[in-house]
Amino acid sequence: MKITSKKETWVLLVGDIIVFCVSLWLTLFIRNAEYPSGEVFSSLLEPFSFIFILWVLVFYIADLYGKHTSIFRRKLPRVIFNAQLVNSTIAIIFFYFVPYFGVTPKTLLFVDLFISFFLLFGWRGWLAPNIHLNLPEKIYFACRGQEANEVMAEIKNNPGYNITIARETEIKDIKKTGITAIVVDLYDEAIAEALKNFYGMIFSGIRFIPLHTLYEELFDREPVLSIKEQWFLENISNRPKPVYDGLKRLMDTVVAGLLGLLSLVFYPFVYLAIKTEDNGVIFSEQERVGKDNQVIKLLKFRTMTNPNENGEWGKEENKVTKVGHFLRKTRIDELPQLWNILRGDISLIGPRPEFPDPVALYSQDIQYYNIRHIIKPGLSGWAQIKQEYEPHHGVDIDGTRMKFSYDLYYIKNRSFWLDLSISLKTIKILLMRKGR
Repeated sequence: MKITSKKETWVLLVGDIIVFCVSLWLTLFIRNAEYPSGEVFSSLLEPFSFIFILWVLVFYIADLYGKHTSIFRRKLPRVIFNAQLVNSTIAIIFFYFVPYFGVTPKTLLFVDLFISFFLLFGWRGWLAPNIHLNLPEKIYFACRGQEANEVMAEIKNNPGYNITIARETEIKDIKKTGITAIVVDLYDEAIAEALKNFYGMIFSGIRFIPLHTLYEELFDREPVLSIKEQWFLENISNRPKPVYDGLKRLMDTVVAGLLGLLSLVFYPFVYLAIKTEDNGVIFSEQERVGKDNQVIKLLKFRTMTNPNENGEWGKEENKVTKVGHFLRKTRIDELPQLWNILRGDISLIGPRPEFPDPVALYSQDIQYYNIRHIIKPGLSGWAQIKQEYEPHHGVDIDGTRMKFSYDLYYIKNRSFWLDLSISLKTIKILLMRKGR
């Protein structure tokens, strides 16, 4: 069963492009006070087409073509507003600083941005959520627990799925109540007896959906409280993937090499700032847990009074410096890690490496936590672009368990295209200075 569909992405994409084109047509109509001719409209559509492509890319980075969970729908107006601010900046730069097309539509551009802004809110906020691409479904949950409750709450709060949840009493007469699918937790030890009863329902046309499959589809993470060893045997492997591994290392080398050379511009300024403040050392080496539980040393610009604090936060004698606060806020402190990527300690994309002491604690309190070290850690990862509030300083069991659920999703589904998607969406985090 597929609750979400790629059709939704295509509908949103086509709808956005139509909105962009309609906005341009309305802009010409308002400015000229007459219906624009095909020739006039086509003459402007060509330069604006380049803008539309860039705008679609911004929407993708803003995750506007991702899964619209109930949480995402609540913040949709803010996401659209921020994306359109970026789009406005891109349009102004394009037309006023790239004279390729020889047009600088001053009034036209601002009117178009104004109209498209409101049309997008109407399309994305009202019309698109009411387009149901899936047939109506009624599903019964033959499982309980925190993660089953999360799935049920998401379905109830999001009418876009077009799904009704069946009550306990309705399972007694499936044909009469119209139940089309049953969600089961295949890793629950108590499910064995119930499966015998469910087996006969196959002949009634009932589909059975594993809880972990549905959970992953809805949230892009794994249900770490429900899965058992069997799930790992079925889904996790560290076997070499020659094509993917080769492309990933090539991307690491090229991108880290280029960015590393460009980042050298910042080094003299960071040197002067740190020396002026306290005359201390420039770099810090922090121990982190890497692939196969091996301890690696990450290179960063020093941001604390003690250069190698290794996760010992909050001590009286070890505070963030004024320069360090700025370096962290702008993420300049992370630039030396590009040399760690070239050296092969970490990758551009992968689970973020943790300090050894918290890892030892998390390994005791979070089952299977060490499996995240089966692959090389990364500078950015799936959790960094997906998790609303990522734990960073201090020990946070619940927050880290959530991050681990995203890490597992990445380990299970890692591919070159997923890495590329994470790389693009990391741009949004850097611009918004989130994830610190």
